Amino acid sequence: MTAVEGRVEVLGVRHHGPGSARSVERALEELLPDVVVIEGPPELDALVPLAGDPKLVPPVAGLVYVVDEPRRAAFYPFASFSPEWVALRWALAHGVDVRFADLPAAHSLANAGSDDAPRRPRERVDPLTALARAAGYDDPERWWEDAVEHRRTSSLTHFAQLREAMAGVRSALEGDDDERREAFMRRVIRAEIRAGRERIAVVCGAYHAPVLDPASFPRASQDNALLSKLPRVKVAATWAPWSSERLSYASGYGAGVRSPGWYHHLFATPDEEVVPSWFVRVARTLRGENLDASTAAVVEATRLAGALAAVRGRPSVGLAELTDAARAVLTDGADQPLRLIDRTLVIGDELGRVPDSTPMVPLASDLAKQQRSLRLKASASSTVVQLDLRRESQLARSVLLHRLRVLDVPWGTPVEAGRTMGTFKEAWELEWTPELAVAVIEASLYGTTVRSAAESRIAEAARDASDLGVLGRLIEECLLADLPDGLRAVVAALAERTARQHDTRALLETVEPLARTCRYGDVRGVDVADVTHVLQTVVVRASVGLRSACSSLDDDSAAAMRAAVEAAHRGIALVNHNDLRDPWTEALVAVGRDEAIHGTVAGRVNRLLLDGGLLTHEEAAARLSRRLSPGSSAPAAAAWLDGFLTGEALLLVHGDDLLSIIDEWLAGATEEAFEDLLPLVRRTFSRYQPAERRLIGTHLRDLASGTRTPSATTESIDLDRAAPAIAAVARLLGLEVAS
Repeated sequence: MTAVEGRVEVLGVRHHGPGSARSVERALEELLPDVVVIEGPPELDALVPLAGDPKLVPPVAGLVYVVDEPRRAAFYPFASFSPEWVALRWALAHGVDVRFADLPAAHSLANAGSDDAPRRPRERVDPLTALARAAGYDDPERWWEDAVEHRRTSSLTHFAQLREAMAGVRSALEGDDDERREAFMRRVIRAEIRAGRERIAVVCGAYHAPVLDPASFPRASQDNALLSKLPRVKVAATWAPWSSERLSYASGYGAGVRSPGWYHHLFATPDEEVVPSWFVRVARTLRGENLDASTAAVVEATRLAGALAAVRGRPSVGLAELTDAARAVLTDGADQPLRLIDRTLVIGDELGRVPDSTPMVPLASDLAKQQRSLRLKASASSTVVQLDLRRESQLARSVLLHRLRVLDVPWGTPVEAGRTMGTFKEAWELEWTPELAVAVIEASLYGTTVRSAAESRIAEAARDASDLGVLGRLIEECLLADLPDGLRAVVAALAERTARQHDTRALLETVEPLARTCRYGDVRGVDVADVTHVLQTVVVRASVGLRSACSSLDDDSAAAMRAAVEAAHRGIALVNHNDLRDPWTEALVAVGRDEAIHGTVAGRVNRLLLDGGLLTHEEAAARLSRRLSPGSSAPAAAAWLDGFLTGEALLLVHGDDLLSIIDEWLAGATEEAFEDLLPLVRRTFSRYQPAERRLIGTHLRDLASGTRTPSATTESIDLDRAAPAIAAVARLLGLEVAS
C-alpha cells in the first residue's frame, strides 16, 4: 500500500476498546507513519523498549511515582485490546519511533497530595453521552459498541468523521480541566513536525481528537503560557502487573471498562466464532462448579442470542444479548451462576506479568526472588494456602508473609486454619492487587531487602510507640516475622518505657503478647531470654499496682480494666512460671477481697480465683451473697454478678447454692429495681448457649419444687473404686503415680 504523505492523523479512540484497537491497527497499516504519538505522560517513553519483550504480558500498567513519596503515584493501564497497546506494539514491530504525549506526571503528581488511591482526574461531563443521545441511545456504552466496537471495517475516514462529531460535542459542553494536558500534547506534535516527520499518527482519547488536529492549533505562545511555572517533583516510572478486575476502574487518565474479560474475548476471537466460543466458555465455567450445562443448551443459547440481536435491531450480538440468553437457557434465571459468569468471564481474573529486566527498586527484586524460591505465585484471584510450620519451606513462606504485613504490603491475610489445637498450622488468604506494587516501592524507603526493610520499619515503630501495648504487639510481630534485630530494638524500648511507666493498665495490656512470645518462641527457633526478663518485670510491677489501679473506677474505666486483667491472666497462665504466678496471685487475692472495688472488676477477679482453686466454693457463695444483699445498689450488684458469671455455665448448673442466692436476690427486688436490673441480668445470661440456659431454668424449677437432687460431694465419692481410673489418667498426662 502506498504511504500517505505529509499528514498528521489523529485517531480518536475509546480507551480499552477492542473495536478501536482493530481500527487503529488498520489505520496504521494504511498511514505507515514514521512516528506514533500516544496519549500518556512522557515519563513512559523510558518504558517503550520493554514493551517489545514477550515476557511483558498484559494487562500491565505504566506506574509513575514520586521518588521521595511513592504513595503519590498514578497508574496508566494497558490491556491486549487497548488501542494504545496495539499502537505501541505495532510501532515496535515496524521499527517506528514512539512518543507519549500528556501532561508530565512530574507536574500532575506535584499537587496530588498523599492519598492512598491512584490519582484520578476531576470528573467532567461525558461527551459520549451527548453523542449517544443524539443517536437515540439512552446508554452511551451501547452506542459505542454499535457504532465502533462492532464495526469490522475501519479507515482514516472513519476517524475523521468521529473527530468531526466529537468537535460538535465539545463545543456544546462547558469548559473542562484538560487544557494543560492538551497543550502539552500539542507541544509534542509540534516538536515532531519541526523534526521533519512526514507522517505522524496520534492515538488519543476521542474527546481530545478535535483539538489535536494541527489545523485547529492555537498559537504556541498560548500553550506555553498554560504550561509555565507548574510545580514539579522528581518521579520514576516502571511497568507493574495489572489485573482484569482493575481494568474496570478509572485510573491514570480516567479510563475504565465494565467488562474487560468480554472485550478481550471480542478482540482475540475471529468474528464468526465470537458467540459460540463464548457460550462454550460459559458452559465450561458452569461445569467446573458442578452446574449443569449441556451441549444442546449451548447451541440453543447461541441461537437465542442471535435472535435477540435481530429483534433489537443491533448490528451484531453484544454482551447484553449473551447475558440474557445465558440467563434464559443455561442458568434458568438463577443469580449465583450469573454472578459466577460475570466474575470469571465478563470481568476475568487475569494478572499480567513483567520481565525480570523491568526497572525495579531493590526491595521489589528481592521480593520477586523470594516468591520464586518459595513457589508463592502472585495471583489476582483469592487463594487460601495452608502452612505447616514444622516444615522449613513452609515456615519460610510464613515468615515472608508476616514480614510483608510489617511493611504494610498485605499480600496475605491470616484466616482460620481449621480444626486444630496446635501452634504449627497457619492459613493465609493470598490475593495480589496492582496497588501492592506501590506499597512495595514505598516500603523500599526502609531497606533494600524484605528482611532489612521490615527490621527498620519495626525499629521506627518502636521509637514512635505511644504506649506499652503497641510495643507488646511489635514483639509478637518480630516473633512471627523472624526479625531478631527488630526484636532487640523493641525489647530495649520496652525495657526503657517499663521503667518509666506508672499506668498499671498499660502494663497489664503488655503481658499477654509478651507471654505468647515466650511461650511460642521455640516453635520458630527464636531466643526469647530478653523478652522473658522484661515480662517478669512487667508482671511484678503490674501486680504491685493492681489494687490501687482498680480503685475509684467509673463504668467505662472498670470495663477496660477488667479486659486488661483478663488478658494478663491469660498470658500468665500461658507461661505458668512460679516467679510470675505468685505475685499475680497475691494481687488478685487482694483485689477480690476488697469490697470497695468496682463490681465488674471484683466479680471477674473472684471468678478467676474460684476457677484457679484459690477461692473455695463456700467463700465464693458468701461473697456473692454479700454483694447481692439489700444494702448494695442494684446496678453495682448486677455489675459484680456479670463479672462473676462470665465463663462457663457449669458453675450454676452444679452450684445450687449460687443459683439459689441469685434467684432469691432477683425475687426479692422491688418492682422499680427489677426494671433496672432486667436488661443487665439478661445481658449476662445471654452469653450462655441456649441449651445451658434451658438447663439452668430446669434446675431453678426443681429447686423451687423441692425435687432437685443434691450435687455430689467429696464425701459421697468412693476413692478406692476411682483410684485405677485416676492412675490411668495420670500416666496419660505424664504425671508420677504414687504407689
